[in-house]
Amino acid sequence: MIGYRFTTYIPEKIPQKGSFESLLDIFLQLMVITGGDTTETINWLNNLDRQYNLLSNDYGIGNFVDDLKDQGYIKASNKDGVFEASPKSEQKIRKNALKEIFGKLKKGAKGDHKTPHFGHGDENTTDYRGFQFGDPLDQIALTESLKNAQINNGAEDFRLTERDLEIQYKDFKAQTSTVLMIDISHSMILYGEDRITPAKKVAMALAELITQKYPKDTLDILVFGNDAWQIEIKDLPFLQVGPYHTNTIAGLELATDILKRKKNKNKQIFMITDGKPTCMKVGIKYYKNSFGLDPKIMNKTFNLAAQCRRNQIPITTFMIASDPYLKQFVQEFTKINNGNAYYSNLEGLGHLIFQDYKNNRRKNF
Repeated sequence: MIGYRFTTYIPEKIPQKGSFESLLDIFLQLMVITGGDTTETINWLNNLDRQYNLLSNDYGIGNFVDDLKDQGYIKASNKDGVFEASPKSEQKIRKNALKEIFGKLKKGAKGDHKTPHFGHGDENTTDYRGFQFGDPLDQIALTESLKNAQINNGAEDFRLTERDLEIQYKDFKAQTSTVLMIDISHSMILYGEDRITPAKKVAMALAELITQKYPKDTLDILVFGNDAWQIEIKDLPFLQVGPYHTNTIAGLELATDILKRKKNKNKQIFMITDGKPTCMKVGIKYYKNSFGLDPKIMNKTFNLAAQCRRNQIPITTFMIASDPYLKQFVQEFTKINNGNAYYSNLEGLGHLIFQDYKNNRRKNF
């Protein structure tokens, strides 16, 4: 009978008001919003302190900045003694994003990437079976086999026979190559609505998840505005929106070029956007049209969606705005690609990305 085991409950320590720990989380959140501008972040922290009394009489902003330097979260840059974020800050921000968005993950829960097949795989399980002719020798469980030999033949007449051998099951894990596309067009901060910060948090959480839990997977990140270009994981927390249109075509072309170089079969694209395509490059010039759905831009975009479908690359689009033209575009784009689309508010982005990441991984083995 399975029962419950009770242990002493030890509550989490709550940082005291005005302590370094209580301010660090706020500081790092603000660093994401300001794009890594340390001076602006500290100014914002000062304003928040005046409004909400974050600091105590014994611990001021000067003390906090000194502690940030001493503990390696900021470092002096080469220009005018201005401080900039260190790699330690960037790593801490990504870990916080993972905890915030995927913090409730448990082993075996939704999103675990194992397949239902046993055999030649990546990870050992706790299941065993008897050896059969043709089984690979590297899957023989030596300890269990020796134990069987001792039980079956005794210690005095010890010998290892075929009937003593046991095979340890292994789980397959489907390797996946993912390209994450992030829209950095001007509309991501238009009308006073910050859409880029939650998008960055999702990207950071996904990057940290793959890096920690699925090291054999590949994740490439690109941003697209008037053009598209790759960025490093370390650049994610401090990504900023530019005065750009939305060149979805350039993003898709770069994403497919990246995936062509990957050898594994499982490939997918995630695209986070809040606007319809409004730009494409023709020769050395840009063709732009922000009004409605331009047929010239749409046809090229839909052709790329069809090309990805032929190459078995599903595209999952996360729409983070309610523009009717965007909805119309996403519906047609998803139908052509046979991919997935989510019409989500910003708070639900993390969960939806994780759900679809799991589903696409299980599609091919």
